[in-house]
Amino acid sequence: MSSAVEPSAAGSRVEPAPAGPAESHLVGLDIDGTLLTHDGVLSADVQHAVAAAQASGHHVVLASGRSLTAMTPVAELLGITSGWMVCSNGAVTVRLDPALPRGWELDQVRTFDPEPALRLLRDELPGARFAVEDIGVGFRLNALFPDGELDGEHQVVDFDQLWAREVTRVIVRSPEHTPDQFSAMAARIGLDDVTYAVGWTAWMDVAPRGVTKASALERLRERLGVDPGATVAVGDGHNDVDMLRWAARGVAMGHADDVVRGAADEVTGSIDEDGAVAVLRSLP
Repeated sequence: MSSAVEPSAAGSRVEPAPAGPAESHLVGLDIDGTLLTHDGVLSADVQHAVAAAQASGHHVVLASGRSLTAMTPVAELLGITSGWMVCSNGAVTVRLDPALPRGWELDQVRTFDPEPALRLLRDELPGARFAVEDIGVGFRLNALFPDGELDGEHQVVDFDQLWAREVTRVIVRSPEHTPDQFSAMAARIGLDDVTYAVGWTAWMDVAPRGVTKASALERLRERLGVDPGATVAVGDGHNDVDMLRWAARGVAMGHADDVVRGAADEVTGSIDEDGAVAVLRSLP
């Protein structure tokens, strides 16, 4: 079972933002492998293209599997100080506003009870590392992850403390397994009550059922008054598949695999070619 918390952490209702110009598009952008290289480099061309899209009145929304604490530095690098971000694969939506004390506030939080999924996954992967997200803080983990893989504060706890309260996301890391083995295992054990995505490595994100980047972006589209035909999404990973299918114009990065390409309407250049820049520059 999942639950939603709205609107903001402070408890004050956030009024819907007025719709932008008729030609405004909602542009959902993945971060890693789409805007940032796999080494974490952000090119000047990407920065300029994002800034130009915003200056033209488009709603540029970072939509990532990253946690809030890992997304805010990227937003700062891109000069995105107002608008919206979709974090944790759609489980957390944040409103950015430089006038706020922290520069952001929680708009919607989708949570679920992770215990059933965690028990199933531990039985299958007894040596795996598990983490659950504490929004805006960091993670509670049963063991530390490799350096640089998780942002924020890390608190190592007993395994049963991982389900002490509802969470937005569970992360499973099992380096000795391949992504294909992860996918086969997830299908076999029947993770029917949650949504999951397997990453490039043996990494799995588990979210509340029905929660994806696409579900969060659709909610923002309605709120912003953007026409369904004026939606664009760019991504490279399996957690982008639903987002690419949702958008009127879904664009896969050139290095994406066949599953991601198959969900897209078109393919742009790879991350090494700054493929997202061409998409952003093509906006009206």
